[in-house]
Amino acid sequence: MALTYAKGDRSTRGKTSEDTDGVEGCFLELAPDEQIVHLVRFESNDPAFAGEMKMKWSLSPVPGGARVTITCENVPEGIRQEDHDAGLQSTLKNLSILVE
Repeated sequence: MALTYAKGDRSTRGKTSEDTDGVEGCFLELAPDEQIVHLVRFESNDPAFAGEMKMKWSLSPVPGGARVTITCENVPEGIRQEDHDAGLQSTLKNLSILVE
């Protein structure tokens, strides 16, 4: 998968190329209605942004829906915590919009 940033947006710089983040992924575990575990491989010539990150999405029932909790292991050291958190929050917001 390639995430491409708008040419005019200089606040976000790609890690694979100037305006692109390239990633590969594979599912490690699927437990319907409970959890999804997958591995994400970041493509970058810069070792601070390259590597494998394991993501675990846990689902638990709550009144009127589900709570989704994401935990990550081995986040590349070049990815700032606040940027990573913002990305995860954006992903959860988009998921919420999709399922509502």
